[in-house]
Amino acid sequence: MLFRSKTKSQSNATTYLFFFAALIPVLAILVYPIGKTLYLSFTDSEGLTTANFVGFTNYINFKNDPILRSTLTNVVIWTVATLVLPVLIGLGIAYIVSGVKGSAIYRMIFLIPYVLSGVAVGTLWFNVFETDGMLNRLLKTLGFESLVHSWLLYFPTNTLAMIIASTWAGTGLVVVLFTIGIQSVPLQTVEAAKLDGANAWVLFWRVVWPQLKYIRAVVIGTALANSLRTFDIVWVMTGGGPARSSETLAVTMYRESFLLNRYGSGSAVAVVLTILVASVSFLALRKGVNKGETL
Repeated sequence: MLFRSKTKSQSNATTYLFFFAALIPVLAILVYPIGKTLYLSFTDSEGLTTANFVGFTNYINFKNDPILRSTLTNVVIWTVATLVLPVLIGLGIAYIVSGVKGSAIYRMIFLIPYVLSGVAVGTLWFNVFETDGMLNRLLKTLGFESLVHSWLLYFPTNTLAMIIASTWAGTGLVVVLFTIGIQSVPLQTVEAAKLDGANAWVLFWRVVWPQLKYIRAVVIGTALANSLRTFDIVWVMTGGGPARSSETLAVTMYRESFLLNRYGSGSAVAVVLTILVASVSFLALRKGVNKGETL
């Protein structure tokens, strides 16, 4: 009996040892930076100067910033466009190629842009949309000089150009996720619908679509989170300009923190962005699954 008790105590001690060994890195890498950012958001920290507690001043200043209106407009445009376009295009591609011979090759082609870094994608599409870029050269060659435009120098064409780049890069993941969902649909339900005379649209809308509820929730949640925290493509293609007209919250955070050394203000933007991404992602996932269950 004493031996069993001793063995159990040693087992518990080992369990706690592994638990705290895993907990310490989590606290150091995740919890501490979040806490530090939250603290700085209530201070006037700038560069190496001593930080003074200022309460909600940074949040109030952020709310009253005249640039915020255009930034929030860009956030809304980004959120809607980078949710609708990749999801619809990716779903269409996944459904069309699902029954095609060699579909894995097609999916691989669409996945290639996704594995590229945001900097590479931004650089590629910057060369397409810049004033002397490939698009304007093509228009001149085809005789459409009247359509030549400085795409990245004016709003909203600069934001639309970056949305095209983001859609090109993000559609591949959507294709893969929806393909997984389509392949998990039981063949019996598909065959039964075909025997009942269902056409392609009815087959998709009444049979396939309801059974994609969980994958659909993941895709929508991922797309929303990615659109809200977009930085690299925007920074490479326009830097948030001109005159911050194409800036997003992530770019605002970077500018305030690392270019202007306003760590307190930048931290406030980071907190707002984190809350926004977490809330929207949670609501999208929850609503997507619940809505799917009622279909």
